[in-house]
Amino acid sequence: MNHHSTSAVGAPPADVSAAEEAATYRKVAWRIIPFLMLCYIVAYLDRVNVGFAKLQMLSDLKFSDTVFGLGAGIFFLGYFFFEVPSNVILHRVGAKVWIARIMITWGIVSGAFMFLNGEMMFYVMRFLLGVAEAGFFPGIILYLTYWYPSARRAKIIAAFMTAIPLAGVVGGPLSGWIMDSWAGANGWAGWQWMFLLEAVPSILMGVATLAYLDNGIRSAKWLNEREKQILEGAILHDTKEKVEHPSLGAVFGDIRVWWMSLIYFSSVMGLYGLSFWMPTLIKAAGVKGVLQVGLLTAIPNAAAVVAMLYFGHSADKHRERRWHMVIPMLLGAVGLIGSTLAAQNTVVAIAFLSLASAGVITSLPLFWSLPTAFLTGVSAAAGIAVINSVGNLAGFAAPYLIGWIKDLTASTDIGMYVLAGFLVAGVALILSVPAKLVNR
Repeated sequence: MNHHSTSAVGAPPADVSAAEEAATYRKVAWRIIPFLMLCYIVAYLDRVNVGFAKLQMLSDLKFSDTVFGLGAGIFFLGYFFFEVPSNVILHRVGAKVWIARIMITWGIVSGAFMFLNGEMMFYVMRFLLGVAEAGFFPGIILYLTYWYPSARRAKIIAAFMTAIPLAGVVGGPLSGWIMDSWAGANGWAGWQWMFLLEAVPSILMGVATLAYLDNGIRSAKWLNEREKQILEGAILHDTKEKVEHPSLGAVFGDIRVWWMSLIYFSSVMGLYGLSFWMPTLIKAAGVKGVLQVGLLTAIPNAAAVVAMLYFGHSADKHRERRWHMVIPMLLGAVGLIGSTLAAQNTVVAIAFLSLASAGVITSLPLFWSLPTAFLTGVSAAAGIAVINSVGNLAGFAAPYLIGWIKDLTASTDIGMYVLAGFLVAGVALILSVPAKLVNR
């Protein structure tokens, strides 16, 4: 890539102004981020809509809370085993084909959930959904590293990940409405209609990916040569300063990768504890009717959108990562404890759930600017996937743990305190990461 030898190797063309560089990145952002967010909203909806289905499905299929928690969590085991291979394949065959393949297969599996008839089938289907979706999220994080240097990444990953709470803002009311108004049509239950109708967008977006997405800077026909050089120069300049691990073994042997995995695990415990149980918690706070529950879940998610954008912007502006993660995680812990103590008061409970949601979800995109600050190339593909798979095992542990505790104690209180404890432990781990490693 030495074709702009007039400037220092790896720097952008010498005469680039900050304004021109900013305009180029703006063009990239408008082209790829809204599309990727739409893909992720659809993905996330298919992953967590089982939390809504639970409001009707448990009585229809005679499932206990433990069975629900285990099934919700088993998704992440399928995800865990196929994550690393999926990301390595994406790096080889290109993002376009692989992301499309992921979306189409999980759309098909998700739609098939309408045929659920027993515990075993529930577990198998959730596992298969995890296998189908494995590699999607870390694949996108990897894809963003092809376009953005690390100094620009916290803000852009935060923008992409606002898709998580946006999926809640859109998905909660949508799921509630489908389950409420389609119930009984054609002899099917509301939750069956919800699985079917919410699977269609995934398949359509998968097909659209083939037409719309580019594998990287070089193949983007919507950029001119100078814009490509500006972007490639920034990436080259960025990667010069990083460690390229020679082998996958070295990635697995890097203590920082495991440290990061533990931090991510603690954040994800909070995320999926909330995601899968939010409808149940809101219902427990005295809200009747699936549509009302659906509408109210939009509030904590909307709070999270605002918090994510604010903290992501601030982290890049100050080139500071640790405290920008620590503060939201502590707020998340306070929110979880508060929502439990105020469970009988709907308004106060929703306010605390909003704080919990904003804190927990905000910490996630900020987290990804930590490991991508020291990993690059194939080791980034493998490292991101390792961290994401280990961290996402919390997605297995959290819903199962809460379901088991709820069946044991007839309450979700202890479960929420446990999640808050994980967030606090995560804060301790972050504070022990050397600042110079991550503030870039």
